[in-house]
Amino acid sequence: MTTTLVIRLSSLGDVAIAIPVLYSVAKQHPDDNFLLLTQGAWQSLFANRPDNLTIFPVNTKYRHKGIRGILRLLRELSVVIQTKEVKIADLHGVIRSFLVDCSFRIRGNRVAVIDKGRNGKRKLVRKQQKIKQPLKTTTDRYIEVFKKLGYNTTFNFNGLFPEKPLKDEIRIGIAPFAKHRGKTYPLEQMEMVVSLLSENHSLQIMLLGSKSEREVLALWAEKYPNTTVVGQMSLQEELFLINQMDLVVSMDSANMHLASLVNTPVVSIWGATHPYSGFYGFNQDESNIIQIDMPCRPCSIFGNKPCYRGDYACFKQITPEMIVEKIRTLLPLADNLGI
Repeated sequence: MTTTLVIRLSSLGDVAIAIPVLYSVAKQHPDDNFLLLTQGAWQSLFANRPDNLTIFPVNTKYRHKGIRGILRLLRELSVVIQTKEVKIADLHGVIRSFLVDCSFRIRGNRVAVIDKGRNGKRKLVRKQQKIKQPLKTTTDRYIEVFKKLGYNTTFNFNGLFPEKPLKDEIRIGIAPFAKHRGKTYPLEQMEMVVSLLSENHSLQIMLLGSKSEREVLALWAEKYPNTTVVGQMSLQEELFLINQMDLVVSMDSANMHLASLVNTPVVSIWGATHPYSGFYGFNQDESNIIQIDMPCRPCSIFGNKPCYRGDYACFKQITPEMIVEKIRTLLPLADNLGI
């Protein structure tokens, strides 16, 4: 029996993208064991996982931090992995994962590392002479890693919770925040989206955000009817909640990928980043992307670089009315509800 060690430590969105691939590979190769190294905080993402997929929680901030932490991790893995036949699927491709790779390589184990396509991404985001064309998706890059290890597989993923609950109301999730400024639609404009949607009393609007972000969201909930703030919950609880939504409005952020895992349609708003970089939500409809075609876009892959123009016109030119109209076209019975 073969044990395949899969490495994908962060970020949340990238780990979420890996789930459809990892579940499909594990289901189609039931005689092999798959051991995923990922942050302990992400464990609850892996609902209804295949029996031959095990999660090995890693803590890179404390227990497994630095060289000593990596050595500790390798010792722990030597106890957990008992089979002689071991393969390494490195879906992360960073220094920390390279050190794990090297340890197994010198023992003669087969190692495959993700090709991140950095050259193509540089050409996509450079200021002059951009090459603006779709790059290979992250999902496809993950699949390539497994193919290098001999796993020729097709997708066998219908969502973490394939069944959608029956409801008497329409629920819209709005996740207005992202990690970087270049991914965040102006809050005053997003507030207007909430205001417009709240005029229809047939909708339930659910605002998603972290603990620090919920202060802003609470002010919106006070001002607008039919609007509530989702409180603190585990990742799996949040996934259950998103599964009960008819639609999620999000940035190029982890919430787009969480919704994708539970088959909830997403209206995604893109500014300094671009779907061409390969990070669009799994199985999401590309016609639900809202973006402005500007020659300076994209400024960066992750939204963490300064805006080339300095004014984020790529976001500001997306009006709240454009977003509401897209939502209207996607919701069931929207015409009857007067949305």
